[in-house]
Amino acid sequence: MKIDWAALGSVFGISLVVTVALVALFSVGIAGLSRRERAAEQGGTAALAVTGAYACFAACAAAVGYGIYLIVA
Repeated sequence: MKIDWAALGSVFGISLVVTVALVALFSVGIAGLSRRERAAEQGGTAALAVTGAYACFAACAAAVGYGIYLIVA
């Protein structure tokens, strides 16, 4: 059995980058919801922050769904 170390390293690198990107995207979504809370305390609205947060969560869900699709297919 021969291990292709270059391919293994490539898979590791890509999975690391995608994981960090998903965590960052989810964190941006949490920050958007946090801004909504602060705006509500001050009597304002943060419609753009909430829309951005929901978009971030939707992108995370799409990426996870695509990953599941790749595993199953």
